[in-house]
Amino acid sequence: MTTYYRDPDVLITSSGIRMNGREFRLPELLQVWHTRGSRSWSVIVKRGALGVAILMPLVIGALAIGIALLTHMTVTHTIAMVIGGVLVGLAVVPVADLLLERVDRSYDAGSRTIEIWGRVRGGDVLLLRTTNAQRFGRIYRALQRAMEPAMRR
Repeated sequence: MTTYYRDPDVLITSSGIRMNGREFRLPELLQVWHTRGSRSWSVIVKRGALGVAILMPLVIGALAIGIALLTHMTVTHTIAMVIGGVLVGLAVVPVADLLLERVDRSYDAGSRTIEIWGRVRGGDVLLLRTTNAQRFGRIYRALQRAMEPAMRR
């Protein structure tokens, strides 16, 4: 028996699958497909907010430098504003790394609900529902490999 995928909730082997608390032998599954739900706008808004949070220190720093150069201040004030603008712009570097990691994780998780369905003699059965796009991809590929006719015995 070959194991294609295993986690605490899902097991896919060359002889059968266990998903959503149900077990099926591979010959019982006549067809398998997936559906995607509508986008979650809250996830998209959070990504946008993270992007704005990354850009704000850069914008503030650029504004400080622009104001310092365009207004007629004393040399001391101009230098202080330029140095302050550069420091604010540089402050984004460590924060940006943390925020970009969160953006990456949000793309891994996905912005849609994805379902895997199977057809058995009794009708259509929901095998898995998840919002984690990366996990869905691994499970669905494993299920496809397990269901390939050349692999069935």
